[in-house]
Amino acid sequence: MAGHAHKLEIFRGLIKFKSNTQKIIGVLILLSIVTLVEVVLGIYKPEVLNQSFANLKLLNWVFIILTIVKAYYITWDFMHMRDETSILRRIVVWTAVFLILYLSFIFIQEAGYIFDEFDDPSNYIKTDF
Repeated sequence: MAGHAHKLEIFRGLIKFKSNTQKIIGVLILLSIVTLVEVVLGIYKPEVLNQSFANLKLLNWVFIILTIVKAYYITWDFMHMRDETSILRRIVVWTAVFLILYLSFIFIQEAGYIFDEFDDPSNYIKTDF
């Protein structure tokens, strides 16, 4: 890999850095801001995000989306996926995206089933989970 330089930009070239150290600090700040947003939302829990959508509160959907954004960005920059061939990037990223969506769907369905099972007042004997 002689002569191969990593791209020193983020946000598809909107922010450019002069060195790898500056880029690492820039990505650290970006990921810290996303984490700070998650923490603030987790502490204050805005009332507008307490509405349900697909058996899950909107606040939980925001957490899932922000976590996926952080995971994607860590993979893209720190694991140097942006420097790989496009087919390898697509294989890795799309496999992870479909797996995350599939697992989220399974978790939501199971949580809805368990909630309905415990919420039904006509059942006197509950299944031991």
